Amino acid sequence: MSGTADLVLHSGRVFTGSGPHPSATAVAVAGGRVSAVGTDADVRGWAGPGTRTVDLAGRLVLPGFTDAHVHPVMGGLERLGCDLSEVHGARAALEEVAAHAAAHPGEWITGGGWSMADFPGGTPRREDLDRVVPDRPAFLLNRDHHGAWANSRALELAGVDARTPDPVDGRVERDADGTPSGTLHEGAMGLVSRLLPPVTEDDLAAGLAEGQRYLHSVGVTGWQDAIVGAYAGHSDTTPVYQRAAAAGTLTARVVGALWWPRGRRVEEVEEVVAGFVAHRDRVAAAGSDRFRTTSVKIMLDGVAENRTASMLSPYLDGCGCSSGGTGLSHLDRDLLLAVVPALDAAGFDVHVHVIGDRAVRDALDAVAAARRSPAARGGRHHLAHLQVVHPDDVPRFAALDVTANAQALWACEEEQMTALTTPLLGPERNSWQYPFGGLLRTGARLVMGSDWPVSTPDPWQAVHVAVNRTPPGEEAPPFLPEQALTLTEALHAYTAGSAWINRHDDAGTITPGAVADLTVACVDPFSLDPRDLHEVRTDLTFVAGNPVHDSSAASNPSADLTGAAR
Repeated sequence: MSGTADLVLHSGRVFTGSGPHPSATAVAVAGGRVSAVGTDADVRGWAGPGTRTVDLAGRLVLPGFTDAHVHPVMGGLERLGCDLSEVHGARAALEEVAAHAAAHPGEWITGGGWSMADFPGGTPRREDLDRVVPDRPAFLLNRDHHGAWANSRALELAGVDARTPDPVDGRVERDADGTPSGTLHEGAMGLVSRLLPPVTEDDLAAGLAEGQRYLHSVGVTGWQDAIVGAYAGHSDTTPVYQRAAAAGTLTARVVGALWWPRGRRVEEVEEVVAGFVAHRDRVAAAGSDRFRTTSVKIMLDGVAENRTASMLSPYLDGCGCSSGGTGLSHLDRDLLLAVVPALDAAGFDVHVHVIGDRAVRDALDAVAAARRSPAARGGRHHLAHLQVVHPDDVPRFAALDVTANAQALWACEEEQMTALTTPLLGPERNSWQYPFGGLLRTGARLVMGSDWPVSTPDPWQAVHVAVNRTPPGEEAPPFLPEQALTLTEALHAYTAGSAWINRHDDAGTITPGAVADLTVACVDPFSLDPRDLHEVRTDLTFVAGNPVHDSSAASNPSADLTGAAR
């Protein structure tokens, strides 16, 4: 031992990022990094008069979670607006909108988080919203942010009526006579969102602060912001991140994924990539170790529930017959095959939203083209969501060194899946959903994220589903149990795996020299029945050994390790 620790955690269990340590019960931290891992007796000598000590009392300490796909500013703003993310049922959603409108006089009602499963066909109607907000425009994003609910006043102001054509990248839900019914899918949201009041930089800063606070409270110490740049009426959040980093209020370690703009042509790829390189260089010149823009996000398709995910074969209709529709591709194949190699050659890691099996295949083909290129730079490319993956494409992830970025919370039979997704896919494609176990068995690298505010950012809820393939807290048959993960595999993906995809190579592990980004769970989850994993909560979160969340009364700065090792 050499030196005195700033922090010592003892009398618990240690998950190193690879697995439970066979004997360690304590961790010492000095200068923001892990200085020792071992038994209480091994670590006792690191404690001095100024050391903060935490009695784990049998709890698990693990590396801080890294969320590999999340939208913290957007999520924070929704929590500060009309937040429907914790509301269940159409009536409760409308009551919440009415209460928000009464408490917030003004013009527009904005926010979101409503569940498609709460409304017939997943498409709420304008008349329902009109009843609680009759005289003000209302525009509320759904939980997956691939659709929005607008009232009649909002549609009227935007000039959206029966004569309005659908945009090429979206669809207006309509009545039999063509009148918009109140739900806008994908690019059709822009017909109304272009009129929304501008979000100020102060608003964005408040959203980031609230998003970071919430993520720290569930044990997340780093993340990849899956959209940095102007998107669907949202402003570029780069300046907000940079100001927070400069002020020292950005405590998380963040990679921003620059948004690939829609509507570009092959001949414009070089220009767009050059702009991204300049953006990355400007951010790097600021010298912050908290925020970098080294990734590029491509949204390749939509979602299955509204038939906009890109599929190899047509969706089924209500009778189980082919509907003829195969969804949307926001970048055509030739463009994608040019974009990904160009980004790889420029040194970017490419992060692709893929839901349907055709989107997955096209993205893998694009990475294959990048890997074959003489200009290949070996990017850490990852495909996120992976709802429907054709079995022929599962082994291609390992073969092409493509990382699977899983939002494991979705891999269970819940109401939205049962009512809106399964009928559209049919039995065969239903069996191809979220093949996390199969990906690991074929050698793929797995990382995890939440896609918050689409779904909760609490990693323990996602870990529960990854292990059980059942909804948290519900007794239900497991959904494709052969695709389940072990607890060790799930935690590895959400810690070491996701830190790796962010190129935070000294994070995601509890080993000497690693950054001391740590999470303390309320229990040792390895001692639980797997069906109870959803009950695990985060007691303490540290970034570089500094507390950023503390919900427990167990930490005692004046305690020592006397007699702790027995």
